[in-house]
Amino acid sequence: MTSQTAVRLIGGASAFLMLLVDQAHKLWMLNVYDIVSRQPVQVLPFFDLVMAWNKGVSYSLFEADSDLERYLLLAVTAAATLFLAVWLWQARTRLSGLALGLIIGGAIGNGIDRIAYGAVADFFHFHVGTFSWYVFNLADIGIVAGVGLLLYESFTTPEAQPKG
Repeated sequence: MTSQTAVRLIGGASAFLMLLVDQAHKLWMLNVYDIVSRQPVQVLPFFDLVMAWNKGVSYSLFEADSDLERYLLLAVTAAATLFLAVWLWQARTRLSGLALGLIIGGAIGNGIDRIAYGAVADFFHFHVGTFSWYVFNLADIGIVAGVGLLLYESFTTPEAQPKG
C-alpha cells in the first residue's frame, strides 16, 4: 500500500466514523433521550444539553428561512465537500487525511440534517454568567478539530514553513 493510499484510507475512515457518530448521536438525542421534552438539562454549571435548530451556518449566520435558501446552503455544503474530497485525494500526510476526513464527515452530517429536518440539530450549550457560547453538535466538533489539525500541521510541517 502506498503512502498516499494510506492517507486516503485514513481520510475516508475518519469521514465515515465522524458521520456515523454524529448521526447516531443526533438520532439518539431526538428519538431516544427526547431532548425536546427534557431541555434544558444541566450537565455542569456551565454546560447544558438543549435542542436548537440551526437554519443557518456557524453562529446561525445566513439563516435559511425559505426552501430556496436551504437548497443554496446545501449546494454550498456540497461544493465545499467536493473541494475537500479533492484536497483529501491529493493529501500527502496522514494528519491531513485525518483532518480532512473529520471536516468532510462533519459537513456531510450537517448536510443530512438540512435535508431531513430543514435545519441542523444542535445540542451542546456552554455558558458562564451572562456569556453564552453558541449551541453546537458533534459534527461541528469534527469540523473545528479538523481545521485545528490542518492549522497545526501548517505550522509544524517543514514543507509549510517559509523559505528564507
